[in-house]
Amino acid sequence: MLAYLRQWTEQAGLSLHPTKTRMAHAGEAGFDFLGWHFRGRKKWPRKKSVQKLREKLRPLTKRTHGRSLRETIARVNPILRGWHGYFRESYPTGLSGPDGWLRRRLRALLRKREKRPGYGLSKADSRRWPNRWFAVQGLFSLEHGSCTYG
Repeated sequence: MLAYLRQWTEQAGLSLHPTKTRMAHAGEAGFDFLGWHFRGRKKWPRKKSVQKLREKLRPLTKRTHGRSLRETIARVNPILRGWHGYFRESYPTGLSGPDGWLRRRLRALLRKREKRPGYGLSKADSRRWPNRWFAVQGLFSLEHGSCTYG
């Protein structure tokens, strides 16, 4: 099959990358392609895509940047909407990780403003600023595809 694909791509004026191209059983090992990880009939953002999203959001959600929460959310939402636009067909749990990570960062920011130590990882912080509270503030949810929860 691989020989056939090499011949077909060469005839089309294309080439296969020698180290990236491989045969894999999609149901067991899975494979990464165009920012996605595919396994069986499921797909979700690959780890590198999630890491790039975090790298993009990290400077906007620093605990000491001095912007209001409303302004921070306004800067973050277009990035989240664009990312959701590409990955919205993901397996449902594929988008909950980045959502939770961002809310933890925002809780840490809120906690810092109250001059409380820590990074907002406690259950008390999740009860104080639940996911619905962030939705009311206008934070876009990757998992739900809107600014509403549930």
